Amino acid sequence: MKILVVADNDLKQELLAQGLQDDIDIDWKATIPSSTSADCCIDLLFNCTNERIEALQKTQANIVIINAVTITSETLPQNFIRINGWPGFLQRAIVEATAANESIKKEVEKIFSCFNKSTEWVPDKVGFVTATIISMIINEAYFTVGEQVSSKEDIDTAMKLGTNYPFGPFEWGQKIGLRNVQELLATLSKKNIRYQPAALLTKEAILQ
Repeated sequence: MKILVVADNDLKQELLAQGLQDDIDIDWKATIPSSTSADCCIDLLFNCTNERIEALQKTQANIVIINAVTITSETLPQNFIRINGWPGFLQRAIVEATAANESIKKEVEKIFSCFNKSTEWVPDKVGFVTATIISMIINEAYFTVGEQVSSKEDIDTAMKLGTNYPFGPFEWGQKIGLRNVQELLATLSKKNIRYQPAALLTKEAILQ
């Protein structure tokens, strides 16, 4: 199997966190080539524009897997698969994914097994599961700091010691990228006000 992966070095290392099977041919790129002979294209640097989608379609890969957390599959081509590829999440042994086309799920599972990862199919909703939960935790932490209840450092320490989280909420925010977090919360808040981003989070996201 030949796989084209569009990624930066950090996301490349996360995708390879569990290793790689020997019989896989991977073409690593920083940008989308005009054409490819790959069976699958994984775009970890995806941005939701018509130009990007058209460029991915032109690769003529049978399956296109995109890192797309803040949209749904509704407007995507049938061979596109959405995953939660946010920094810090892709290094897990489980990949959150959603597909409008049920018939290609088995093939997608086979692709991720090449990276020694399993696939967890979740409902086709903005934010998946873990990205939404972590973003809400980050948001609540920003509300807490904004109300001068505690400091960022103390909150990070408390969350790691008290819940055994690998990162505190502010550490998560920096790793994921505050703009990603703010964009997801702002999108979710259009349907439910409880996702409204904290003013301090929005301010820091703009400056990041």
